[in-house]
Amino acid sequence: MQILFITATNLGDGILTTGALDHFIRKYPEAEITVACGPLLTTVFAPAPGVARVIAMKKEPYAGHWRKLFAQTFFKKWDIVVDMRNSALSRILWAKERHIWSAHSQTEHKVEQIGKAIGVTTPPPSPTVWLSAESLAKARALIPDGSPVLALGAAARWPGKTWPAEHFSELALRLTAPDGPLAGGRIAVFAAPGEEHIAKPVIDALPADRRIDAIAKTTPLEAAAALSRCTLYVGNDSGLTHTAAATGIKTLGLFGPGYPALYRPWGKNAAYVATPETVEELTGYAGYDPADIKDSLMRSLTVTAAYDAAVELLQKQTA
Repeated sequence: MQILFITATNLGDGILTTGALDHFIRKYPEAEITVACGPLLTTVFAPAPGVARVIAMKKEPYAGHWRKLFAQTFFKKWDIVVDMRNSALSRILWAKERHIWSAHSQTEHKVEQIGKAIGVTTPPPSPTVWLSAESLAKARALIPDGSPVLALGAAARWPGKTWPAEHFSELALRLTAPDGPLAGGRIAVFAAPGEEHIAKPVIDALPADRRIDAIAKTTPLEAAAALSRCTLYVGNDSGLTHTAAATGIKTLGLFGPGYPALYRPWGKNAAYVATPETVEELTGYAGYDPADIKDSLMRSLTVTAAYDAAVELLQKQTA
């Protein structure tokens, strides 16, 4: 059986589709699967059982990446085509069965929408990660055995969604204080290459003997493996937050000018806390241009609110 799975370019959207792929892996364990995704996601999908090939779709002018994918997939008979990008290509390929995500609901979580697209709704297909032996070895080196680890995802692709650095460091110090729920714990700060300038002020404010520098040191899969060794993750509305939730660790997402109804971290061990204002109130008007926002819109989310949400999550029985 041949399955083609077309998924996202960015990390967050790609992670949210991993549960759908996992569904087909479990349903058809004998299948040979081809995954087409953004270059950043290739390490995430390559270790999945049954995945024989991962095609990196690097965006090119004039839809060149789609033309290349056409050339690599058109002359093959597919048993199942799954398309999480609602592309024209998936409609013209030869396939016995198609599952195309095309519903863009503003009230239903993306995971629930994906579940409907593949006919799996009770429950929807929870995101997952497939950790390789190599990624686990890298994770053990980065985060050795020892005291509990609080992971921080202090960066985001857009300044408006970035909680202030001083808030992150204050929260970390409160959570790991002698009277905190993670007393004496280590603090790992994660960020992707290119985000160093956002994360460095956070790690610089932490005790040198308890901090772990995971800034621009991992692939997405290695980050997932490292996060799986942590006790709690707190991070901005970002792909890394979805990655943390997919590992199953307790994950707290921080929201401001975003849409938690659609993009909150998914899972029984995941929660979120948001600013008291709506997106429109934070940005000043509807239909704003994100390029006009140069600074954080998250300042009204207090450290106390995040701390209380983190404590509540830690006290919740692990699913």
